[in-house]
Amino acid sequence: MAKTKKKTRDTQILKPLWDGRLSEKPEAQAFAFQSSINVDKRLVFDDIAGSKAHVIMLGKQGIIPKDSAKKIAAELDVIAAELKNGKLNIEENAEQTTKFSAESSIEDVHSFLETVLTKRLGETGKMVHAGRSRNDQVAVAFRLYLKRVIPQIQNSLASLINILLDTAQSNVNSIMPGYTHLQRAQCVTLGHHLCAWCAALERDYSRFNDALKRLDECPLGSGALAATSLPLDRRLTAQTLGFARLSINSMDAVADRDFALEISGACSITMVHLSRFCEDVVLWASEEFKFIDLSDSWSTGSSIMPQKKNPDFAELIRGKSGRTTGNLVTLFTLLKGLPYAYNKDLQEDKESLFDSIDTLSDCLLMFAGMIKNAKFNLKRMKAACFGGFLEATDAAEYLVRKGTPFRAAHETTAKIVRDCIGAGHKHISGLSLAELKKYSKLFDQDIYKAITPLACVKARNIPGGPAPSEVRKQIKILRKKIK
Repeated sequence: MAKTKKKTRDTQILKPLWDGRLSEKPEAQAFAFQSSINVDKRLVFDDIAGSKAHVIMLGKQGIIPKDSAKKIAAELDVIAAELKNGKLNIEENAEQTTKFSAESSIEDVHSFLETVLTKRLGETGKMVHAGRSRNDQVAVAFRLYLKRVIPQIQNSLASLINILLDTAQSNVNSIMPGYTHLQRAQCVTLGHHLCAWCAALERDYSRFNDALKRLDECPLGSGALAATSLPLDRRLTAQTLGFARLSINSMDAVADRDFALEISGACSITMVHLSRFCEDVVLWASEEFKFIDLSDSWSTGSSIMPQKKNPDFAELIRGKSGRTTGNLVTLFTLLKGLPYAYNKDLQEDKESLFDSIDTLSDCLLMFAGMIKNAKFNLKRMKAACFGGFLEATDAAEYLVRKGTPFRAAHETTAKIVRDCIGAGHKHISGLSLAELKKYSKLFDQDIYKAITPLACVKARNIPGGPAPSEVRKQIKILRKKIK
């Protein structure tokens, strides 16, 4: 008998805000299916800000009585305060909707706020929605949220860049191999390698800046798609909310999700960068490299092998990059076939983007903590520069400076390397000057100074190069860009 009552309760009809048009209402389970409050509840303070600006404008324009506008605005402030101190809880309403409760008609955070206002202010509360649709209401809250949250990501990026630059500053002379194809290629420094990471992260920082500039327009007043006949002052609400400009076209304003794509793309690209850096860290932490010693607090052990110290945090960040890439594809797929106005499909725009924002925010903090507490094995890095003929390009360029065409110099040096390997030498300096002159009479005693690892690095002192003087310049430039 109890089960029968439960089933009847779960299938009772709900009363949403839009119930006036339909003679039959969705059953509770169907209503819950199209509810988004568990996703969009994080927009609540942004929706409050948008609603407050809108209602104050309605009062100034004489669309609703000024005293009613003041009451609504004041109550919105009360609601915001109650949400912050826990007196009012969206979670409870969201939980009711999830369980198909007939006691709730809350389908999203926007309905939640209007329902609370109506319960508290009666007919006055119903005035809040004059001159707007949920389409432009959602769009403005979404943009306000991103304007608030993206600078927090940028702060995390700037913090990480500064941590890396501090380490780079201390290691402008710390020699290490640079790799292509995972083969030892040429000598660089740890400072130069870390600046390479920072250059990528600075582009990410800039990419978010660009996205913020484009999303900084106010769609409020666009209505469902065709604006409204009420005399709204769109410029007033845009200025009140801190937007740089108005959206140009009311239909585009509610159809546009380019800003979500751009932010999702920026998150995905940043995560790909972190993933690549983590690949370096995983390799460097291996017994074969031993370039980095991750703190015990940023490592894990094995459930079966007692000796293991695993770079799991780096691996997990690397793995999480797949989520943000998938989220970007989700948004592209969502949008590609939509008619150009508002469609219910757009309700699915937030969950994937919120996940990307959350994932990136967490990974930036984790990567920063992991690197800040890591120790670099500078002796091991330096030792890896001897052997593998990292000086070969410098030997070729030595001949170029003496007048040999580069292709001829390249061929000559390649033969030297081949013969050194055959003779068991690990460095070109293993050959005597007389032996080198057999390959080219241009070799002289100064070749030995020119092909030491430190000399190879210092010689590459053009802008962007690994020479200590240039790395110091790169550090200054990067700090300035994120200041």
